[in-house]
Amino acid sequence: MTHDGTPRSTTLHTLASHCRAVTEARWFAIMAFALILANAAVLGVETYAGVVQRSHDELKLIEHGFLALFTAEILLRAGAHADRPRDFFRDPWNLFDLAVVVCAFLPVVRENATVLRLLRLARVLRAARFLPQLRVVLVAVARSVPGTMSFLLVGTLLLYVYAMVGWVFFADDDPEHYGSLGRAVLTLFLLMTLDGLGDAVRAGLEISRWSIVYYASYVLFASFVLVNVLIGVVIASLDEAKDMERDGDEVERAEAPDTSERELRHRIAVTRQALDDLETSLARTPAARPHRAEESAPSPSART
Repeated sequence: MTHDGTPRSTTLHTLASHCRAVTEARWFAIMAFALILANAAVLGVETYAGVVQRSHDELKLIEHGFLALFTAEILLRAGAHADRPRDFFRDPWNLFDLAVVVCAFLPVVRENATVLRLLRLARVLRAARFLPQLRVVLVAVARSVPGTMSFLLVGTLLLYVYAMVGWVFFADDDPEHYGSLGRAVLTLFLLMTLDGLGDAVRAGLEISRWSIVYYASYVLFASFVLVNVLIGVVIASLDEAKDMERDGDEVERAEAPDTSERELRHRIAVTRQALDDLETSLARTPAARPHRAEESAPSPSART
């Protein structure tokens, strides 16, 4: 119960309903997206030293205004989940937005200009919340990290083996590209993009005709197999991200009737509370009913 006698659950539900009506409005999303773009534009303006020197105080005031507006936005989003706070923390985008806003108030961050500038730059990534396609791409990139790590492990092993073979056969005749393991790895890494492959093959043929086997096998494994495996990992992650986005939309549609049900339960709770209050008020005046009954009963003379 609150101080005015209203049930706490009813108060939280009312707060969540009001905040949800604001955050789910189209104008709110447009305003938040425009605010992110304006923040990005101000960050770009601050890269010009002359503008910063002339308008340092104005830019500082604008930054404080951005921080206040972003704080109000995240508070409204949190208020929309006042009746179910766990759902707020289950959304990774809510956690990201909360971290970006909260870190700006930390003394350690505010005193470090570089960290604060990077944190302000992170606000630009919040635009993905309002762009479904960009959100899908970012989720796909995040989900492709485990597969990408496996790709890097296999690619590193392949580079190491071919670099050692290249150092054994070409170190004496081509020390510029294969004089050490590091030079050989760098040369092969650049050849993975097929840039300069023709010059490398011609230089190798001047050393030995067997170099064509070396370069052909390397291009086959590094440029064709590994790169296509990486593309396959990214595409698979993109499909998974699209499925997650589609499932999320279906869950939101499925939860739409639950909102009406919660509203109905809220009205029932309010009605029950009103009935309880009425019953309590009637119980406080028990002598009123007999008195009224005596007044309404006819007198003996009237009967005769």
